Amino acid sequence: MDHQAFREKWSLEAARLDSLGAQVDAAALITAILADFEWLSQEEAPKSLTLRQAALESGYSPDHLGRLVREGKIPNAGRPRAPRILRRDLPRRPPEDLQQRQPSVKLDATTPGQIARSVVTSKGVTDE
Repeated sequence: MDHQAFREKWSLEAARLDSLGAQVDAAALITAILADFEWLSQEEAPKSLTLRQAALESGYSPDHLGRLVREGKIPNAGRPRAPRILRRDLPRRPPEDLQQRQPSVKLDATTPGQIARSVVTSKGVTDE
């Protein structure tokens, strides 16, 4: 996204909301605009980051980012044994509230305490 695309996107959105007579959640609207602005700012800043810095900004581990660089999925902006990543090339993790979480395992009829008790009190099988 460049300056022109940013301006067009939000001009069209303003016109659309106006034509609908929409009342919007101001905080949500500002958050969306700021997210696009942040993306635009990062796109313009070709600063290269160490794997550790890139991990802090992207939400991925330095090891994972290093693997992506080695596999050629992210261009290396540094040297072969000292990889760096351009901020614009960083993969972005969705916020935690948008990530799908695996449901935790729940035992319907048996509690963990009951399982532990049955293991302790059970008669083990012996080789006799």
